[in-house]
Amino acid sequence: MSNDHASEAGIRLAFPGSIVVMGVSGTGKTSVGEAIAAACGYRFVEGDALHPEENIRKMSAGIPLTDADRLPWLKEIGRQLAAGEAPLVVSCSALKRSYRDLLRDCAGGPVAFVYLHGERDVLIGRMQRRTGHFMPASLLDTQLATLEDPAGEPLTVTVDIAPPRPDVIHAALAELAGLGVASGG
Repeated sequence: MSNDHASEAGIRLAFPGSIVVMGVSGTGKTSVGEAIAAACGYRFVEGDALHPEENIRKMSAGIPLTDADRLPWLKEIGRQLAAGEAPLVVSCSALKRSYRDLLRDCAGGPVAFVYLHGERDVLIGRMQRRTGHFMPASLLDTQLATLEDPAGEPLTVTVDIAPPRPDVIHAALAELAGLGVASGG
């Protein structure tokens, strides 16, 4: 795999566990997660692809998910984190501490969280411009209301999404390095 982002940042990731790139819709979890995975040499898993069809149907119709709706999805992400010998990077909104704790418990090893944070206006603009995604911009406010800030949780960093994407990726890699998840290279 390409390690361009890590090379540009002067960072070589050396974390023995998986990494969850989290945040509300529109934060760039997929593109940032793919870049982190490339820097680590890890496989990337798109968390949205693991949603049960009923969840996708509900969100597509503008119906917010409940904790009960999210539980099978979170358990599948946890199963993915625990499966296989190699760690991975997965995108997942992981809006509540209880969801993150479930993922930590399921993983069976260390998990770092990269929380992508952005202002509502930036998020709405991104969501309105993207095509081909089932999550409508109308559900952003319900996600923001559900979100429990992960600041202070173990192995968790926060990255502002306002800068250009390469800067966000660089910041995420640098923040992971600050956790001891990565080392200068």
